[in-house]
Amino acid sequence: MSDIIRIKRGLDIRLLGKAEKVFGQPETPELFAVRPTEFPGLVPKLAVKPGDKVKAGTPLFYDKYRTDVKFVSPVSGEVQVVNRGERRRILEVVVKSDNANSAEDFGTINVASAKREEIIEKLLASGLWPFVKQRPYNVIANPSDTPKAIFVSAFDSSPLAPDYDFIVEGQEKEFQAGIEALSKLTEGSVNIGVNNEAASKVFTSVKGAKVTAFEGPHPAGNVGVQIHHVSPINKGEVVWTVQPQEVISIGKLVLEGVYDASRVIALTGSELDKTCYIKTKVGANIKNYVDGNVKEGNLRYISGNVLTGENIGADGYLGSYASQITVIPEGDVAEFMGWAAPGLNKFSVSRTFFTWLCGKKEFQLNANLNGGRRAIIMSGQYDKVLPMDILPEFLLKAILTEDIDKMEQLGIYELAEEDLALCEFVCTSKTEVQKILRQGIGLMIKEMS
Repeated sequence: MSDIIRIKRGLDIRLLGKAEKVFGQPETPELFAVRPTEFPGLVPKLAVKPGDKVKAGTPLFYDKYRTDVKFVSPVSGEVQVVNRGERRRILEVVVKSDNANSAEDFGTINVASAKREEIIEKLLASGLWPFVKQRPYNVIANPSDTPKAIFVSAFDSSPLAPDYDFIVEGQEKEFQAGIEALSKLTEGSVNIGVNNEAASKVFTSVKGAKVTAFEGPHPAGNVGVQIHHVSPINKGEVVWTVQPQEVISIGKLVLEGVYDASRVIALTGSELDKTCYIKTKVGANIKNYVDGNVKEGNLRYISGNVLTGENIGADGYLGSYASQITVIPEGDVAEFMGWAAPGLNKFSVSRTFFTWLCGKKEFQLNANLNGGRRAIIMSGQYDKVLPMDILPEFLLKAILTEDIDKMEQLGIYELAEEDLALCEFVCTSKTEVQKILRQGIGLMIKEMS
């Protein structure tokens, strides 16, 4: 591990409620859901109806325009309901588990002798392909493309992020098999970004991959930041990304021939009585994980982290790409004196409050905006927390004016919502930066198709 990249710009948001490195034993959820809304650009077509029996790996729906891209059940059981929204848009397909853990058999693969097409076919058939994402655009990868490289970020620097070193412990064989399979899909290298201060041997000793160490504040753990510093994306180039636990699922597919939706997630947040790690599956209903384990009050239940996660409520479902559940106060209670208060327990980026002198103090933050939306102010705030050679304020204005050429020149190909999440956090104008970026990405996809 000879390469070390030091990230200087960024921000670590120190929150109360980091997960203790112990495994909780909550009751196994009965319901699991796969939600098409989590996959940008997807037009789903149902493959099942309520009452159908399914196994782990049985297709629930597929992409209307790429029928080989399937989205499968994480468990065996019965399709309980298909929830729809406006204009009969499919919101989620809910499966009731039978606890039998029966799975479709997709057959094992000898990775050493397997061809690229064979591995891709297995990933498509098993439903693992949606976990392979591409840059630009941060959408499900096109299996007909050949990426110049594949990136795996082996650590997460976001607030209260899970420890991947702890999560993957004991799964060296599966992770190695997954990396070997991914290496067959690119003409370049498989790149693993690790935390220079602490990295598991599972990641540093892996064979067939290039390991690069990163150090510095969030977003050092974002795969987009790592791509930017190792192999920046130019127009016409494609890079694929996979998360560590998804690499393990790929490894289990080639070794055992089954779709394994198992995940270890972190229960985090200041409003949990007990934080821990739990073993579950993709799409699990979180009710059993939070019932009786939260403080009183109006709370926000987030699938993911506080910067990029989704508000799912106390009876919602774990996201397909999520590795943590975060519970924080909603922040809908009027605060005495407001900003005129001393702010002894407030986190301050601009040193408005004296808490910036408190070193590593952890804070209990809520979901309150603390202000109203207004015009974008060219303050340079974004540049302080974005460690990429990109001018975010100018890019956002190019998106709002739908200037395709400017969007290209200003680096939209390299960005995903998570990369600009800190810009949204520090923004005094309360601009919905991530929403605007996705709007621009959607416009680029439309123009390029």
